[in-house]
Amino acid sequence: MTRVEMSVFAGAYVQPRFPCNCNPSLSASYSCKTQKTTTPLTVTLFSGPFHQTRGAQPLPEKNNSKRVFFLDVNPLCYQGSKPSLHSFGRWLSLFLSQVSLTDPVIAVIDGERGSERRRKLLASYKAHRIKFTRHISSLQRFSSGHVGRSLQVISDVLEKCSVPVVKVDGHEADDVVATLAGQVLNKGFRVVIASPDKDFKQLISEDVQIVMPLPELQRWSFYTLKHYRDQYNCDPQSDLSLRCIVGDEVDGVPGIQHLVPSFGRKTALKLIKKHGSLETLLNAAAIRTVGKPYAQDALKKHADYLRRNYEVLALKRDVNVQLIEEWLVKRDNLNDRIALSTFFKYLEESKEVTYRGRPTLYNG
Repeated sequence: MTRVEMSVFAGAYVQPRFPCNCNPSLSASYSCKTQKTTTPLTVTLFSGPFHQTRGAQPLPEKNNSKRVFFLDVNPLCYQGSKPSLHSFGRWLSLFLSQVSLTDPVIAVIDGERGSERRRKLLASYKAHRIKFTRHISSLQRFSSGHVGRSLQVISDVLEKCSVPVVKVDGHEADDVVATLAGQVLNKGFRVVIASPDKDFKQLISEDVQIVMPLPELQRWSFYTLKHYRDQYNCDPQSDLSLRCIVGDEVDGVPGIQHLVPSFGRKTALKLIKKHGSLETLLNAAAIRTVGKPYAQDALKKHADYLRRNYEVLALKRDVNVQLIEEWLVKRDNLNDRIALSTFFKYLEESKEVTYRGRPTLYNG
């Protein structure tokens, strides 16, 4: 559920440099025996680290535990609504030099057909982003090979900076991050998720924070449990339930106010704070009065509607991907400057390149 759909990655495939822990002998494309489905699952892993922005305040040390950063790659590859590898390079450079420094970083990319499951549940899910992707592809006529080169450029610079990149086909990056974050926490580390995606707010806790890019200030800024409570006047555990009721316009998930205009955020927040979760609220409304008549009727009549929203918006935490111990070691940043300089030089040289008479993606 990243903020933008990455057209540059569509159809791309890169040979993995790390095998899946389910079976070290398996290649990138496999059917894992632990899966409940027989649908082939493709996991693509690239090995590879960029710099901490002004104004960004690092997490305070807690029980001497270390941090592991997750880098949500897709939204960083856009400047506004325009695909831009320059934007990716700028944010990556700031991130590695001013935020993560030598802390471990794991980069995650949306897998092929990642949004398919949610679109089957809700046709409007990220529907506007599908159109945007098609528009870009139509105008610039990207071939699969050209798209593959764009992904390879990104994976190569991350590899040179000692940042592993994980891509699990059939899953969005958010679900992969949520799954791996749980595994990282189980090993005693704290988690910091680098992304502008508000979907990650449902994961915030004492040991999970977000660091967001601020385009207007050209820096990263940490977002903590305290920030969340100050902003929403509730705990992150309520975030998902609340959004299921009020909807998520960015992701194309309509709220209940589209069916019951009087059922707004204030009512939703009051009910969720009282009952704790959407499911508890719906179960209570089914047997007794929980609010004013319009709210009571809406919760009973549209319970399935709200449960579907929950299934669409909830991050999966059981993606078939395993944390690799190598990803948790101190990141070697000695090659960052050279790797980034080479990356930006390549982008500058590529400005003159055209593809079938049209500007390529590298004009970002």
